[in-house]
Amino acid sequence: MIQTLAFYLFATLVVASATLVILSRNPVHSVLWLIVAFFNAAGLMVLVGAEFIAMLLVIVYVGAVAVLFLFVVMMLDIDFAELRAGFVKNFPLGMLVAVVLLAEIVLGIGAYKAGALQLGSPDGTATTAPGATNIAAIGELLYGRYLFLFEASGLVLLVAMIGAIVLTHRQRSDTRGQIVAKQNARRPEEATINMKPEVGKGMTL
Repeated sequence: MIQTLAFYLFATLVVASATLVILSRNPVHSVLWLIVAFFNAAGLMVLVGAEFIAMLLVIVYVGAVAVLFLFVVMMLDIDFAELRAGFVKNFPLGMLVAVVLLAEIVLGIGAYKAGALQLGSPDGTATTAPGATNIAAIGELLYGRYLFLFEASGLVLLVAMIGAIVLTHRQRSDTRGQIVAKQNARRPEEATINMKPEVGKGMTL
């Protein structure tokens, strides 16, 4: 009984928060509702026994992606009038993409009802030990059978990170940067000046 109540609670909150993500006019509020949706989706994953997926939703999506979105949105100076103008301008293209995605969903549901595709039969090599949790099973596969592929994916991400740093690096032309020798050659009397202002007269810069 409590599982059923928890499912309906989490599912209702996921749908409601996802709807508010779309309908909120303030981008900051949209990101906050997205975080709520992630948390409740993690609760649904816990109910079905996929605790690893729930942990990924909280740690990766809420702790990294959603917070990054929130900081970026708060730091940007967003022109809401220009944002609405862009929405109206790109509305036909958005509707076309929505129709294509809807057709794909209908086609996928039809293919599922017609019968699942037989891509192959399992050979039993990836069978986990009896009683092992999802996290232990995934860890055994990632760091055992698929260790080299896991390291290769990490190398690809490292190359992507280095490429992003190189592409976004800009050399400022309005300054020559630090001159260490000139900074070391400064004497204490050149670094600070004791103005000794009189009472009530303030300071003259």
